[in-house]
Amino acid sequence: MEAVLDPLLPLFERERAAGRALALGVLVHTAGSTYRKPGALILIAGSGDYAGLISGGCLEGDLRAHARAVIESGMARTVSYDMRGGEDLLWGLGLGCEGALQIVLLRAGPENDWQPLTHLAAALAAHRATAIGVVVESTSSELPVGTTALPAAALDAAHGSQAAAFSAQQPALAAAQEALTRAAAAGQSCWVERPSCKIFVLPLSLPPRILVLGAGPDALPVVDLAARLGWKVTLADHRPAYAVAAHFPTAERVMLARPEELPARLALSGFSAAVVMSHHLPSDLTYLRVLAATAIPYVGLLGPAVRRERLLADLGTDAAQLRGRLHAPVGLALGGRTPEAIALGIVAQIHAFVFKAL
Repeated sequence: MEAVLDPLLPLFERERAAGRALALGVLVHTAGSTYRKPGALILIAGSGDYAGLISGGCLEGDLRAHARAVIESGMARTVSYDMRGGEDLLWGLGLGCEGALQIVLLRAGPENDWQPLTHLAAALAAHRATAIGVVVESTSSELPVGTTALPAAALDAAHGSQAAAFSAQQPALAAAQEALTRAAAAGQSCWVERPSCKIFVLPLSLPPRILVLGAGPDALPVVDLAARLGWKVTLADHRPAYAVAAHFPTAERVMLARPEELPARLALSGFSAAVVMSHHLPSDLTYLRVLAATAIPYVGLLGPAVRRERLLADLGTDAAQLRGRLHAPVGLALGGRTPEAIALGIVAQIHAFVFKAL
């Protein structure tokens, strides 16, 4: 699993701007049926405000009390919940989830430059793969539970004793650095076990980048739904009346460009999916021709099957390069004919494709 940071950012930025410390909770182990899996994050402020979910909202109230103690003392804390069978009744929660969770709460504040949150936020803003490690078990006083492992470059720049402690633990540091590199590249969490400690390594989840070709009114709910999921959406249109950034406030970028200009103006290899929906047949043809020459794994085309067949015929030999990638008509058949219902089907299909691939 990966660490999803986007929902935590507003609370993190608010508290950091005010100079206040927070408690970062990392779900490191689960057993049985649980709402979230290892790698899930929760951020809790001293006021009790929190962002992110570990459970469906059932455990967060209890976690806030632990988080307050972590913020006040600066000492990390491991919190465990077991809701399997009758054990659930001991907590008085009555959840019936039949699962167990182990969460490590650690302090992020001015004394350690709010690490590892600062590093993760910078990587997310740059759309750069990275990973962090958290010491879950330790017999070393120099490497206490909650110590954060950052990539070497970030570690050099980090402040605070927790990050610096790794420099005094060379074997653990070397093993952790190798694991961070592997986890970031593969997008998979892992464990590093050394004689003196056990480290949970989790990669940052980078949101998919989606390219929407055609910025008509029906593109708005597609962009809004994608943005709600934390995705980064770029829109392009050749019509000045449509390619207006103010019409799409949740888009990462809105650009005025002719279809044939896209390869020169965009790094097309960075997109997880593209949706062609300009409602303009000549433009859609050029969009498909451009996309056929890319490796974008998902290409969606709005419109009925008869329109698809006409465009594929006009593409000629280029059509073969879209084989296995083209989804047309685009979207899941969920029912409904409104722009919002169609957008829901499009985003749902992309979500299933992208995250199944991961």
